[in-house]
Amino acid sequence: MALYAELHRHLGGSVVPRVLWRYFQRSDADLAGRFPEYAEFEEFYTKPRNTLDEYLELHTMVEGVQTSQTLPYFIYRLIRGAYIFENLAYLELRYTPFLRTSDKLSQTERIDRMAEIVDIVGIASQVKEYPIVTSQILCMHSRLPYEVNKAIVDLAAQKRQYVCAIDLAGGDAHYADRLDEFIELYAYARSLGLNTTGHLYETTEGCYPELLPYLMRIGHGIQIPLQYPELLGELASSGACLEVCPTTYLKTGNLQDIRQLKVVFDRCFAAGVDIAICTDNAGLHNVRLPFEYENLLTYDIIGFEELQACQNAAFRHAFAWPYEQPPALLLNGLFQTATPDLADVDLPELELVHLQETRH
Repeated sequence: MALYAELHRHLGGSVVPRVLWRYFQRSDADLAGRFPEYAEFEEFYTKPRNTLDEYLELHTMVEGVQTSQTLPYFIYRLIRGAYIFENLAYLELRYTPFLRTSDKLSQTERIDRMAEIVDIVGIASQVKEYPIVTSQILCMHSRLPYEVNKAIVDLAAQKRQYVCAIDLAGGDAHYADRLDEFIELYAYARSLGLNTTGHLYETTEGCYPELLPYLMRIGHGIQIPLQYPELLGELASSGACLEVCPTTYLKTGNLQDIRQLKVVFDRCFAAGVDIAICTDNAGLHNVRLPFEYENLLTYDIIGFEELQACQNAAFRHAFAWPYEQPPALLLNGLFQTATPDLADVDLPELELVHLQETRH
């Protein structure tokens, strides 16, 4: 039964190790030769890295094989796993479309091909046997030129049937020299009526308060409650939501112990700042969303009440969820409508008592 919303998942990091390894075995002789056995590939692909930049290098391995021809293959398996194993009712996939085009083309030609990529992802995400509400977030990138990033914003505005927001990715430590440029692009996106999120305050080097007024959600944002809790009141007033991805911070070396997140959750709850719990790169981590929930509970970082609040916040802040309520409440309404009141059913008295006791 699909119940959950995933607001922060990268297309490049969403492919689980087994699916990616099988693809290499069938289609990429070089990588198949490098990793002839699955166990060694899984160990390489999912092991922690020392820094965020080192971690992000893994995306290039997947971006190179996620082409217009192969994207439907990967997305079908992604949607199937999300529905069957994660109970997802809603999924936002984020990626940089420019990086799914051939590097043999000119920059102008690659920009022109981005619309085709968005269409392919949009169509491939609609899998009838696994009904999940899906949408795309297009990522500007800290290492792409202004012209490409502006074209990504324009494309998001043109493809609203598939795209719900824009993002900025590529490692938040790399924004400083181009901060005015990114502020301009976010202001432009807001002027077009686009929703916005951004990788920000993930690392101690990626803290830019100048960008906060332009963001409706913050990708990660954990350094705000950890290092700058005075900003939480401003976030609460603006209604911003943090997209917290617990396993990521252990894989990138940003945190040494998952229990350090207790401060993040406690301070956000106290200040009235919403948190959506996410996976970020479920494939790179070999971790699914319910496991993120379980981990937080196991380590006493949050309780069940706080977990429910985060799950509800995810639907409340979902850019393309088409209903006013999360699916659990919608299902409750359906069950209440479908189940007759036993007092109105003409049953022998003893049988009625038995059914009432069974229900309670």
